[in-house]
Amino acid sequence: MADQPNYDAIVIGSGIAGGWAAKELCERGLKTLVLERGKDVKHIKDYPTANLGPWDFEHRGQLSLEMIRENPIASRCYAFKEDAMHFFTKDKEQPYIQEKPFDWIRGYNVGGKSLLWARQVQRWSDFDFEGPERDGFAVDWPIRYKDIAPWYSHVEKFIGVSGNKDGNAAMPDGEFLPAFEMNSVEREIQRKIQEKYQDRQVIAGRCAHITEPKEIHIQQGRMKCQARSLCQRGCPFGGYFSSNASTLPWAEKTGNMTLRPQSVVHSIIYDEQQGKAKGVRVIDAETKEMTEYYARIIFLNASTLASNQILLNSTSDRFPNGLGNDNGLLGKYVAFHNYTGTLGGTFEGYEDKYYYGRRPTQPIIPNFRNVKKQEMDFLRGYASFFGAYRGRGDNVPADTLGGTFKDALTEVGAWHVGMMMQGETIPKEENYVGLSSAEKDQYDVPLLRIAVGYDENDEKSREDFLNQGAEMLEAAGVKNIWQHRSGQNPGLDIHEMGGVRMGNDPKTSLLNKWNQLHSCPNVFVTDGACMTSTGTQNPSLTFMALTARAAAYAVEELKKQNL
Repeated sequence: MADQPNYDAIVIGSGIAGGWAAKELCERGLKTLVLERGKDVKHIKDYPTANLGPWDFEHRGQLSLEMIRENPIASRCYAFKEDAMHFFTKDKEQPYIQEKPFDWIRGYNVGGKSLLWARQVQRWSDFDFEGPERDGFAVDWPIRYKDIAPWYSHVEKFIGVSGNKDGNAAMPDGEFLPAFEMNSVEREIQRKIQEKYQDRQVIAGRCAHITEPKEIHIQQGRMKCQARSLCQRGCPFGGYFSSNASTLPWAEKTGNMTLRPQSVVHSIIYDEQQGKAKGVRVIDAETKEMTEYYARIIFLNASTLASNQILLNSTSDRFPNGLGNDNGLLGKYVAFHNYTGTLGGTFEGYEDKYYYGRRPTQPIIPNFRNVKKQEMDFLRGYASFFGAYRGRGDNVPADTLGGTFKDALTEVGAWHVGMMMQGETIPKEENYVGLSSAEKDQYDVPLLRIAVGYDENDEKSREDFLNQGAEMLEAAGVKNIWQHRSGQNPGLDIHEMGGVRMGNDPKTSLLNKWNQLHSCPNVFVTDGACMTSTGTQNPSLTFMALTARAAAYAVEELKKQNL
C-alpha cells in the first residue's frame, strides 16, 4: 500500500507492544500506519547470522576490543555479541544524557527488542495490582487482575507460552504449551526447598517458546522451538515470539497495515480546536525531511523512555510541558528491575546424571516477600531464577593444547548452581527523565536526560535475596556458596517502566484504565511507559495484554464516535 497522509490509526514503534497494536487494530479493520525509526527487518530474510557456526565469525562470536571501546554501554548487554550486534543501537548513533549512570539498551529496527528479549513471560496477580494502594508507595492501579486476565489468555494463545499449571497465587497460571523440563539436580533442589518452606514454590520457567505448535501458530508460519539458544540472531523457525515472526506479518496480511521504517517521530500534533491529537510529525532518518501523518487515534509504543521523550517533545499552547502533562508528572516515577544480586555454589552427587540439549528458560521461585501484606523492612520483593549445570573440562590447565585439551573436554565436571534476583523497585518522583534545554540530536530532537538510580530499599531487597538465596541453596544441599553484588547500572535490566503511569485520578496519573491520556483521549500509551509499578515478573506479557485490551476498546470507541 502506498503512503497516504491520512489513516484510521497510527502506531509509533514496531516492537513487542507496537506489533500487538498493529495486529489488533488491523484485524479490526482500521487502516493503520506503523512507524519505526530504524531499518526494516523481514522475518528470516534479514537474519544474516541465524545459521552461522562460531567459525564463520571473525572473532568467533565475541566482540573486538574496538567494538567494546566504541560501545561501552551497549556492550554490557549479554546479547550484544558479534552474532547480534546488527540489531542493537550503537552508542554513538543516538546519544543521551546520564544525570545518573544509566545503561539505555535499544534496538532501533523493525521488531525492536522483540528480536533480542529474553522471552520470559509471567502473569501479574492481584497482589501486584493492589500492592501500591495497600502499601502506599505509588498511586492505585486503575485495573485489577480480572480486567486483564482474558487478555493475558488472548496473548498467550497467540504467541505460544510454555509452562506448567502450578497453582501459585502470586504468579497465576496461563494458557500453556508443555513446559521445558528441569534437570535432575534442579528437581532435587525443588523438592528440598518446598519441603522446608511452606511459602515458597519452585516452578518451571514460563517462556514465549513454542513447544507444541497449535493451529494458530502454524497459521503464522511458526514452528516448534529447536532450543538452539541462538535467539538473539532472529529465529528462522519462529520458535519464539517476535513482532517480525508473528504480529507484524499477521497485521500485514489483512491489507490494512502500512509499515514505514526509517521514520523518526519528532512529536504528536495536538489540534487546539478539536481538543485532541490529529497526527504525528515524522523525520525521515535518511533525508531528514519532515512529514506529517494524520489519524483518528494514535498508539504510542516507542519503548518506555522513548515514549516519554516523544510526549515531552509534543508541546503546544494547550500543553506547553508535553502532551497530556497537566499535572507536571510526565517523565517522573520511572522504575525498573533490580538485578544486582547473584549467588551460586556446587552440588555434590548425581555424578551419574547429565542432561541433553539446551533450554531457553530456568526454574523460578515466585516472589514470597511482602506478597499479602507488608512484613519486611523493605517494600515489595523479588523473583528468583536458578539453574543447575555441569561443565566440561573444568580442571584443564590454561596452557593445555592439542589432543590433551580435546580429551579433557570429554570429562564432565561437577554440578554447579547459579541463582539471580529480579527485584521490584519503587517508583519515585526523583527517578525521572526529561529533555535537554541545550543539546539536540541529529534530528533536531532534544536529547533525553535520564536521572534514575537505586536507593536504600533496593539495597535491603538485594541483601535479603542474597541471605535467603544462600539459605535456600544450603537447605537444598548446595556447597561452597558464593554471593555477588554486581553494581551494574540501572537500565541494564532492560525493564525500565513508568513515566506515563496509569491511575484513577488525573491529578496523580497520566493515563486512565484504558491507557488513554486523561486530557487527550485519542492517544493511547501501552508500552512500559504506562506502568504504575513494576512487579517482580518479566514485564513484556503485561505490555502485550494491555495493548490488546486498549486496542479493542479504542476500536469500539471509534465506532461509537467517542474519539
